[in-house]
Amino acid sequence: MAAADAAVDREADRLTELDAAIGDADHGVNMRRGFTAVVSAQEVEPQATPGAVLVAAGRRLISTVGGASGPLYGTLLRGAGKALGDAAEVTPEDLGRALRAGVEAVARLGGAAAGDKTMLDALEPGARALERGGGFGEAARAAREGAVATVPMLARKGRASYLGERSVGHEDPGAASSALLFAALAEAAA
Repeated sequence: MAAADAAVDREADRLTELDAAIGDADHGVNMRRGFTAVVSAQEVEPQATPGAVLVAAGRRLISTVGGASGPLYGTLLRGAGKALGDAAEVTPEDLGRALRAGVEAVARLGGAAAGDKTMLDALEPGARALERGGGFGEAARAAREGAVATVPMLARKGRASYLGERSVGHEDPGAASSALLFAALAEAAA
């Protein structure tokens, strides 16, 4: 979570710029606030297992991040953490399967699917790469490619969908932040 916090802090301005084009220009600020709160809470109350870390982080994001990002990222992490259960150690494939559970929970919550120009466009390929044993580096590349692939898409969900054709030509900020989290995971595992 420290690597995710550092990555979000480093890229917060870029996330906000992406959100300014097709959203409400607060994604970077919200993500920074949320991940700073996650790391602070885990310093005070460390969790014993990877699953518990993700569940606690998800809860913290829900309680500290406004808009849609808090509930969506909170649901992702809580879903993945619950899927990991009490395992003391997890493999990249285990994490991929757990993230799949979290991604499915996000899709249900948002009523979205890959191709709608949302965070799912980065989360799906990143989780899939881990599931099939590609490792963290491949997952990060897949998630980044998924985020970049949102540029020519027409938004069908979220605030950007209100812009219609004007949403085309912009990277989805949620996909960008999702790819950023996979990159932080790869960095932390290296």
